[in-house]
Amino acid sequence: MANNTLFQNQRNCTVQVADTTNRVGGLAYQLTAEHALAQYAITGCFNNTYYVGAQEQLDKVLELETQVSPAFLAKLAIYTREKGHMKDMPALLTALLSIEAPELLPKVFNRVIDNGRMLRNFIQIIRSGVTGRQSLGTLPKRLVQQWINQRGEAALFKDSVGNTPSLSDVIKMVRPKPANKMREAFYGYLIDKPYSAEYLPQIVKDYELFKVKPTDNLPNVDFRLLTALDLNTKHWQEIARQASWQMTRMNLNTFARHDVFKNKELVHLIAERLRDERAIKKARVFPYQLMAAYYMAVDDMPNKIMDALQDAMEIALENVPVITGKVYVLPDTSGSMTQSVTGYRPGSSSKVRCIDVAALVAAAILAKNPEAEVIPFATDIHKVKLNPRDSVLTNATRLAQLGGGGTNCAAPLIAMKKKHVNADTVVYISDNESWIDTTSRYAYSSGTAVMQQWELLKRRSPNAKMVCIDVVPNSYSQAVERADILNVGGFSDNVFNVLNSFIKGEPNSWLNEINQVEL
Repeated sequence: MANNTLFQNQRNCTVQVADTTNRVGGLAYQLTAEHALAQYAITGCFNNTYYVGAQEQLDKVLELETQVSPAFLAKLAIYTREKGHMKDMPALLTALLSIEAPELLPKVFNRVIDNGRMLRNFIQIIRSGVTGRQSLGTLPKRLVQQWINQRGEAALFKDSVGNTPSLSDVIKMVRPKPANKMREAFYGYLIDKPYSAEYLPQIVKDYELFKVKPTDNLPNVDFRLLTALDLNTKHWQEIARQASWQMTRMNLNTFARHDVFKNKELVHLIAERLRDERAIKKARVFPYQLMAAYYMAVDDMPNKIMDALQDAMEIALENVPVITGKVYVLPDTSGSMTQSVTGYRPGSSSKVRCIDVAALVAAAILAKNPEAEVIPFATDIHKVKLNPRDSVLTNATRLAQLGGGGTNCAAPLIAMKKKHVNADTVVYISDNESWIDTTSRYAYSSGTAVMQQWELLKRRSPNAKMVCIDVVPNSYSQAVERADILNVGGFSDNVFNVLNSFIKGEPNSWLNEINQVEL
């Protein structure tokens, strides 16, 4: 028999040969250093994932950042915080910038370090030594001092909740110079040093008075400063009344446990807060976090609250585009997609899995594009009937129940070929760990099976475009980035903006959007 490597079928000659393998040995295409770093930054949470540990993620980021320009590093830090809503990654990139390009640090610092938790993340990362230094240095220290001095008293008091390091540790470390007697007393109070109580901010006075003599009127402080005190139902109802949107979402079960929802007026108020469009956007919530709140709600949660969560979900997904032409959505439901979307870390893993995110994206696209077809896949495709009129959560739940099996990313394209269907847009949501489709006899002398099948589809639909959404930290993809193929990572609603721009014919590189960030 003639050599298969030399004498392949010419119909595959346009497929670019795969240049790497994924973590399970399947063929894949290596992303550029910028693209790979962006993928890690927008999906990495420094927890163990299905295939890779937290330390390996960190090592990869540290390797990749040396291969990109300082300007790109700065823009990526801002992008991952402002658009990707990430926490640890933008703090790490900012810490790296303090060494790689300190002249850019002032342009990035306040945009990334936008609350107390981000400040603590930044300092913890610096002190760990992973960036090559264990002390802040002159410029970072000055920026932290300015950040503290410019922070309002109420916001700074809220920032005092949290440890490793605590705000007290930070103040002791950088020694901000107080601008007046009130700040001098406030800093002394925060670091447990002598202070003049008469000069304390009113919010601190109210809190200290409440600790000594509780009344029905709660001080307007972060509720975590109050939970160690002996609070009654009225107090908890007042906490719920004053709560921010994000705090409300995260503590619905706590409110239920403390009888907050026995007050019908509060049920209405909280429901309206949850579905408030401006509050949702300000909170920078991941759509999957609303799914988590809905799934985790206790059985006796009021129906009004549950309905409000569904309304909030629809608002959080408003960026999902209406797509012209025939759309196919291909969510990966394989076993590796059942990992937590934020990775595994004892006591802090999200209960939402990658498959839940994939199902949510698929259901959201279907809701905006009722003629779209959803083809879930694992080892092979799943046949499932979805009603576009059902809620996003209903359809997402149905899809997420399909989890398990091996990964064959080519399976849905093969199924489409058998039916001789045409397509205008194909959207994958996967972790790119395809391996079953690498068993072809031509596998190691050709492209991935996904690219082979894509070329066949392009013969039927020459103007078709494919978007591959990756929800885990990877440095490779199943499809080559080119004019008709977009590789994008993440699980914030901004992914839909990138998808929409690409489909409309705007520059197709996800990196384009990152590089457009102004410094």
